[in-house]
Amino acid sequence: MERQVSAIVKSGHFHISNIGRIRNFITKTACKTLVNSLVTSRLDYGNILLNGINKTTMNRLQKVQNTAARLITRTRKHEHITPILADLHWLPVQYRPQYKILTYVYCALNGIGPAYIRELVNLQVPNRSLRSSSTKQLTVPKVRTKTYGERQFDWAAASLWNNLPNSSRQCKSLECFKSQLNTHFIELLFN
Repeated sequence: MERQVSAIVKSGHFHISNIGRIRNFITKTACKTLVNSLVTSRLDYGNILLNGINKTTMNRLQKVQNTAARLITRTRKHEHITPILADLHWLPVQYRPQYKILTYVYCALNGIGPAYIRELVNLQVPNRSLRSSSTKQLTVPKVRTKTYGERQFDWAAASLWNNLPNSSRQCKSLECFKSQLNTHFIELLFN
């Protein structure tokens, strides 16, 4: 994924540089719109494949997001970035693939996702009646290798889903689920 990340970083810095040239002439809202359409969209495109990559590679993408956030808010390089990201309601890059995976799982379990994803997620069915049977846990498949096996969609989806709070897994609508998921990741970030 090194080449893919390098291409994303190069494209992100190119667009940030171009937006930076006109930043004094546009509003914060216009700048945020430009950054979302030209930079954030590239960070999010196919980011589900980036789940589980090493921290060094993920940090390269995080630096692009940090630079974009600083451009929007006109903050200096040495100011702490976490409050800036929180103010913009942006999840850090490491959580964005997880957010997308969990959204796909929710859609698959509720019949609004594609069939090929529904085949990859299997609800855990206990042999006998248990109190935990209503918690919508997924069966975590066995993997042969830790490095690549844990990056597989079905393993990552099941382990991430099972680590969610039960209230998030029980949501009745996609909007409710996304809101609770965002709150869950924000709590992980600040605690």
